[in-house]
Amino acid sequence: MMKTRRIGKTGLEVTEISYGAAPLGGLYRDCPREQAMETLQVAWDSGIRYFDVAPWYGLGLAERRVGDFLRDQPDGAYVLSTKVGRLLRPVPTGTVPDYSYVNPLSFDADYDYSYDGIMRSVEFSYARLGLNRIDILYVHDIGVYTHGAAKNAVYQKQLLDSGVKALEELKSSGAISAFGLGVNEVPVCLDVMRHADLDCILLAGRYTLLDRSAVDELLPLCRQKGTSLVVGGVFNSGILATGPVPGSHFDYMPADADVLAKVGVMEAIAKRHGVPLAAAAMQFPLRDPIVASVLIGTAKPSSLTRNMETVAPPLTDEIYAEFEPYTLTAPPLGAEAVRV
Repeated sequence: MMKTRRIGKTGLEVTEISYGAAPLGGLYRDCPREQAMETLQVAWDSGIRYFDVAPWYGLGLAERRVGDFLRDQPDGAYVLSTKVGRLLRPVPTGTVPDYSYVNPLSFDADYDYSYDGIMRSVEFSYARLGLNRIDILYVHDIGVYTHGAAKNAVYQKQLLDSGVKALEELKSSGAISAFGLGVNEVPVCLDVMRHADLDCILLAGRYTLLDRSAVDELLPLCRQKGTSLVVGGVFNSGILATGPVPGSHFDYMPADADVLAKVGVMEAIAKRHGVPLAAAAMQFPLRDPIVASVLIGTAKPSSLTRNMETVAPPLTDEIYAEFEPYTLTAPPLGAEAVRV
């Protein structure tokens, strides 16, 4: 059985490796249903018992698939997280905007981080999942990185004025066991943590072998407050898995010369130690006890199997010391820093 770690100060334990279901919603490429179910089965067979999904992934498609799979598993045998902040509404077939999901369901999404929006979102998720239990709720994509400064000021006010109250009520009633943020940036985590006690943060791409944006302020604050990190995007959009090959991506964009150079040196260090760079990337976040789980997302059973092979055996401290000079932090977000 895979090792588990506790989420914050809750009684909830999650497996050190977890499965992120965005690819099951057709992220960047089509994912037929049979392939989705096979991938989930491989995740289960490899010992993963924590599954993360969101209404946004395939505009409802990933929640349906994850629910269909987990419904056949023993009650209480897994931990499930989904997200709030976007409400789905039906649109005519063929009119779904291009959000990088291939063959999504016929819905569009409206942002709503208010009390009512969060409560409605949870009800909709229960229905799509067909499950009677959601363990963790993450507030999805709040922050300047997604919305730009002006719009985010409105959404963040919604969240702090009433949305957090919804999450606290859901937790105190026992409907959920934990709540936090699911984001790609550090600043919004620091902002929200000044006003609310979070059990956990699902942080994508900002505490990795390459990108150490979370180290200076967020990690110390998480330790102080007892907030766990679940780390997604450990390959930084692929470059730490592929190496600095032509066309490799960093932070959802083609990698620039500086990133390519840094990763080139990292790859050479890993090679000298006889390990894949991907193994160093997968294992890096778990070296810190504040990290409860590393989230891997793929819609290919073979890729999932390969990723699981990189988790063992553990790498030595010496190799990680050699990577340190080649790390980076994300540049400050400008007022219009909206993720493309």
